[in-house]
Amino acid sequence: MAEKSKIQTLSAHAAYQLANVTKTSPQFESLTPRWLTRILDWKALETGIFRLNKVKEGDTPLDALCSHVASHVNIPEGFVDYEAKPREYILNAISTIINIDTKVSDLYSSPYDQIKEQLRLAIESVKERQESQILNSDDYGLLKNVADSQRIESRTGSPTPDDMDELISKVWKEPSFFLAHPRAIAAFGRECTRRGVPPATVTLFGSQFLTWRGIPIISTDKLFVDGLKKPKSQTGKTNILLVRTGENKRGVVGLYQAGVPGEQSRGLSVRFMGIDKNGLASYLLSIYCSAAILSDDAVGVLEGVDVGNYHNYK
Repeated sequence: MAEKSKIQTLSAHAAYQLANVTKTSPQFESLTPRWLTRILDWKALETGIFRLNKVKEGDTPLDALCSHVASHVNIPEGFVDYEAKPREYILNAISTIINIDTKVSDLYSSPYDQIKEQLRLAIESVKERQESQILNSDDYGLLKNVADSQRIESRTGSPTPDDMDELISKVWKEPSFFLAHPRAIAAFGRECTRRGVPPATVTLFGSQFLTWRGIPIISTDKLFVDGLKKPKSQTGKTNILLVRTGENKRGVVGLYQAGVPGEQSRGLSVRFMGIDKNGLASYLLSIYCSAAILSDDAVGVLEGVDVGNYHNYK
């Protein structure tokens, strides 16, 4: 039998040279939803300085008379005193400079503008740092500024419903949300499953969140486990916060500078710094922020939370 002749056709490799490639914009795996900065109440400042005035309080801050007698009574006199040296918060600057070769931006900006993409990723990175600072800053971070009376230790290591209830007893005046690392939330879920009390869920920002006693449990990887965002070990210690937010509730407020030059979003400035003799264009990104706990009972923290305890249900 005669051999079949080999069919001559354009190869896939050669055809690939003429094909259009559908591309994504640059993906940054370390980005998070940053729920904390979304759910926190924010206060705009005029000059970058926030003074937290407080009243000096004792067991009986001001005596008052309660009587049905219309006359021949002595009405108590007094006044409400203020702290003589209130704390002041000066906004912290989180900044970075992005350099872009003008040749690159001129020649390679289709379909994605190279300048816009570089700035987009830099802005996202700066905002990630902002959320981390709100929790971990040595100056204004919530973890460092929780009052000693608002700190409790997990009784067994694992985050149990009893621990969460104890935390609510510390922030009982209109608590807004719990804040925990995803591993801590998973550990709490296991404890609830063990007890047969699965937490209810609520929808916020189009996403599902667990709740406890009707209070949403917000996830963040900025409450580190053994100092890490992504711990490799199955064990580790972390903290869980309970927060009341809002100035009118004497809670926690985020602080930012309003109307900064080159403002892109709340407190975020992007400014063009010029082009040097080598054709490098530079952009300065700055975000000015801080956070203030208006009253001690606005934040409570459950410390020493073990995220590595699992149960055998056999």
